Amino acid sequence: MDNLINYTLRIADNALILGQRMSQWCSNGPTLEEDIAMVNISLDLFGQANGFYEYASSIDGNKSADDFAFLRSEREYFNNLIVEQGNGHFGDTIVRNFLFDTYSVLFYTKLQNSSDDTLAALSSKSLKEAKYHLRHSSNWLIRLGDGTDESNKKVQKSLNDIWMFTGNLFEMDELDTDMLNKGIGIDNSLLKSEWDKKVNDTLSSAKLNRPEDGYMQTGSKEGIHTEHLGHLLSEMQFLQRAHPNAKW
Repeated sequence: MDNLINYTLRIADNALILGQRMSQWCSNGPTLEEDIAMVNISLDLFGQANGFYEYASSIDGNKSADDFAFLRSEREYFNNLIVEQGNGHFGDTIVRNFLFDTYSVLFYTKLQNSSDDTLAALSSKSLKEAKYHLRHSSNWLIRLGDGTDESNKKVQKSLNDIWMFTGNLFEMDELDTDMLNKGIGIDNSLLKSEWDKKVNDTLSSAKLNRPEDGYMQTGSKEGIHTEHLGHLLSEMQFLQRAHPNAKW
């Protein structure tokens, strides 16, 4: 059961941390319409996270969804490194989201066939939202890449800077393998070829150059993160830790 809980937490953590990042765009978007769009994406992600945390809570029997979300330490989070990276400028956010959104659509597409009925149902629901998120980020990537020389230059740098975190998406460890063998989880490594194709096609339309697959930063499956996560958690968890079990 521990493996199923931890597998579920990995999925929930991705949604929660990226949702928190996107919520930071509230009142900071480049246009009012885009401000609203990014906050709505954040709400989608929080909804996904809550669904998976509630499932983990039902399996655990002791911890609530809020306990999992707000009362774990940095080393107890298992989100992919890419989702914790800072928002930066608008182009940085679009590149980060596009790379993860592409993976997310592929991941949920496969996981909706899980032998675990709850994971399958949650994945099917999340997939509908993930497809919208990908449409949003890919359309903007093309607009920015195929825009002015300045916007192309900026998003190319964003792509170059964040590429090192993409390898983390396709790693498999003992927990992944156990879930795969039980028919519950999926083989992340098998998503890579289709992810490559979809990413390459969009980058071509955006007139952007795909970085070389060189050094890839890793460690999230063992709870090892970049410096960004600790700062994000201190902000996200402050109220719950300052006023435990507060109701409003």
